[in-house]
Amino acid sequence: MEEYRSLKELYEALKPAFNVKIRMFKNSEYSYLTSIDIWNYLKDNVWVSSVNLTIADMVSNIINVDGVKIDRYLKNKRSVGEIDG
Repeated sequence: MEEYRSLKELYEALKPAFNVKIRMFKNSEYSYLTSIDIWNYLKDNVWVSSVNLTIADMVSNIINVDGVKIDRYLKNKRSVGEIDG
């Protein structure tokens, strides 16, 4: 199993999956979502409690994540002042 030395390195390895998801969102009401939005949502809500998480699991999470959940997460963070926008 490949190990990553930093979150940045892991993010870079997952970038192709994020790009696929962004293309999936392109013609939807969630076309404004970015790979960072998806990354932060999954990191804070899905992966934080995962054990023995593999790259395949992470790619699956990225591809299958629901735009509604990311949107709600971003709106909640804005309402408590954690992000600008």
